[in-house]
Amino acid sequence: MAFIRKRRQERELYSKERFSLLLLNLEEYYFEQHRASHIINKGCRDERKIRGSLKICSKSIIFEPDENLQPIIKIPLRDCISIKAPEDNEASNPFLRETSGGISVVCNQVFLIKERNVIAPYKTVRGKTEHLFQLDVAGKLGDVVQTLHQLYRASCLDKMGDQAAMITAILQSRLARTSFDKNRFQSISETLRMECKAEMVTPLVTNPGHVCVTDANLYFQPLNGYPKPVVQITLQNVRRIYKRRHGLMPLGLEVFCTENDICSDIYLKFYNCQDRDELYYLIATYIENHITEHTAESYMLQWQRGHISNYQYLLHLNNLADRSCNDLSQYPVFPWIIADYSSAELDLTKPETFRDLSKPIGALNKERLERLLTRYEEMAEPKFMYGSHYSSPGYVLFYLVRVAPEYMLCLQNGKFDHADRMFNSVAETWKNCLDGATDFKELIPEFYENDSSFLVNSLKLDLGKRQGGKTVEDVELPPWASGPDDFLRKSQEALESQYVSEHLHEWIDLVFGCKQKGSKAVMACNVFHPLTYEGGVDLNSIMDPNEKVALLTQILEFGQTPKQLFTTPHPQRIMPKSSSRTSSRSVSISESPVSPNEESFEDLTEESITLAWNNISKLKQDEQYKIHKEAITGIAVTCNGSSVFTTSQDSTLKMFSKESKTLQRSVSFSNMALSSCIILPGDTTVISSSWDNNIYFYSIAFGRRQDILMGHDDAVSKICWRDGCLYSASWDSTVKVWKCVPGETLSNKRNCFELLAELEHDVSVNTIDLTASNTILASGTKEGTISVWDVTTATVLHQLPCHSGTVFDAAFSHGASDGMEILSCQEVSLVNC
Repeated sequence: MAFIRKRRQERELYSKERFSLLLLNLEEYYFEQHRASHIINKGCRDERKIRGSLKICSKSIIFEPDENLQPIIKIPLRDCISIKAPEDNEASNPFLRETSGGISVVCNQVFLIKERNVIAPYKTVRGKTEHLFQLDVAGKLGDVVQTLHQLYRASCLDKMGDQAAMITAILQSRLARTSFDKNRFQSISETLRMECKAEMVTPLVTNPGHVCVTDANLYFQPLNGYPKPVVQITLQNVRRIYKRRHGLMPLGLEVFCTENDICSDIYLKFYNCQDRDELYYLIATYIENHITEHTAESYMLQWQRGHISNYQYLLHLNNLADRSCNDLSQYPVFPWIIADYSSAELDLTKPETFRDLSKPIGALNKERLERLLTRYEEMAEPKFMYGSHYSSPGYVLFYLVRVAPEYMLCLQNGKFDHADRMFNSVAETWKNCLDGATDFKELIPEFYENDSSFLVNSLKLDLGKRQGGKTVEDVELPPWASGPDDFLRKSQEALESQYVSEHLHEWIDLVFGCKQKGSKAVMACNVFHPLTYEGGVDLNSIMDPNEKVALLTQILEFGQTPKQLFTTPHPQRIMPKSSSRTSSRSVSISESPVSPNEESFEDLTEESITLAWNNISKLKQDEQYKIHKEAITGIAVTCNGSSVFTTSQDSTLKMFSKESKTLQRSVSFSNMALSSCIILPGDTTVISSSWDNNIYFYSIAFGRRQDILMGHDDAVSKICWRDGCLYSASWDSTVKVWKCVPGETLSNKRNCFELLAELEHDVSVNTIDLTASNTILASGTKEGTISVWDVTTATVLHQLPCHSGTVFDAAFSHGASDGMEILSCQEVSLVNC
């Protein structure tokens, strides 16, 4: 999973450095560092100087020794008695003149961390002690002591809100006195577009600094220079950007340089919405065809038709619902799937093997649910059924403690959880989720990935001993799993099984859909604390700083409900007529399932076709929708009739859902009119022609422009597709026949187009059509002439001057019983040829 992979990358990058932002408290900032020595036993025979770096943080002083054997020293400012730089002329001065630049810190409590470079619970040293630090640059002493005094005063304030306000003021003052270092630009020719203050978000911590956008790069320069002086992202490499909620506030922005990975390249939190939105706009202009960003509906269509797996679909929904690996309060949430953790063999053909996906975790145990509902009925408003959430930072780290122990120590003030409350056994955890009075947690994506390291104590962490004396080591797996990798493989098979494919939409309704909140949530026994929902509280309206800090802390630590993506019941997946009980994670697009009720026109008998045409007089208008601002130029319907694509002179391609009666996509390829559209066989790609001389290929499955064919010198007026060949008519007086090199229409690789024939005309061509055999082509011109061509030889067979003006459309009548007929029209005229 991305979280584990990212942790490994960080370890490789900063393996020489033991310090990390995780040594800070939650909501604490790291301001600056100075090279210094920690003086031990000053004035004694065994006096020693330990070289290292002194780090000034908003709530603590941290000294990181250069020697790995020595522990990192963390002194909470709230536990300090005095912080001073002794005067040289004082008789009692522990510093001599040659040791100027000294700071004396007297405190009641100190934490010793990573002694011998071992990750373990912090060692607490209580009692009054004095620590002497000598800065390498004595001239900085005054500024450092002044900063420490300011932060010390903040830590001594009684109320958390007052402390936060004072620290924020100090931070903003520091940010205001600095700016982005333009010498960090990759090129001297770069043009500055925007600069503002922001914080880089990583799990549990944020790092303040300056954001800068040029015409080529996005930069973030941390105020403290950690973990490196500047983070740089090339705008041309950006593939996706998402606006995010952070602490239920619309202040986040996440940037991805990959198409499908859930691991982003940077997550930024801004101090106001305006900066966030402006930066979003600037980056979006550099993303090719950004207007075609994915929607929940587009992913739903892909999933329904089998283009993406259950796992992929859940990842996409989490991403759209503001879930991020960088925000543990909104970490991606996945469902418990398997309910059998005792059998020797896992049977995925039995429904009882699986958890009931139509119910939240809290409603799976009927007896427990009855107790919770009784309490709910007696509760005053606002009511909630569950006192804890199904996803929170604590639950995420409960599962990941073996690969991310520093995060657990950060969250729990330097301690691991009690050994009996650890993630000791999959079966025990499932049982507690069914029976526990306050345990309603779901799973995380790692359970359906390929990295099993989170199940193994490979770091040899001392996680304590359980009652009975058993040491906490690897996670105990169910009997049907031969090892961690086998457990994940079978969990993946279960997630992609037929049973889950048929019922996953029910769980989506609970977590991302119509049963997430409101009356349907009450009926589904799916009501959580109001603070967990988007819009549950407006932090900007709260004037009391202490109340605001308390609420924000509760929001971040308790867990948050995903953003609601669907307000109507989620449709079921379309299942193939013949399907194995388990399916592969990799679903072939070419094997897209077809609805059992679908049948092709070719399946109809001649008699039924005749009856269908005889009933044409009974046609009447069903409904009418206005979805374009200007004239519609083309229309195409998917094979199953569920979606209608239209092009217009307003330059947009739109997709309208016949089922939900809503506009689902609006795509703009250029600022000029689109002239026609067709859907390729298989309902995977729409092709649109444009007055800007180009032909655009749009992937329905992936919701993005896939190819562009620049084949004409003037507007492309009409296109046809037959047997792998594209026919394009243009105002440049030509009709061209292209062979598309087959194979990867839905991949990221560009297609190749080979020009097979070019049919020259004297004037602009406005429309074309082909016979069923694809050998005869009719073209209509702006001067009213119909030309009939033999495509195989690229020669004219007939030229028919039928109209006095532009031929708007022409078509072969394939049902003609006597030879060949061509129908053509000029506004209201009709000619049979």
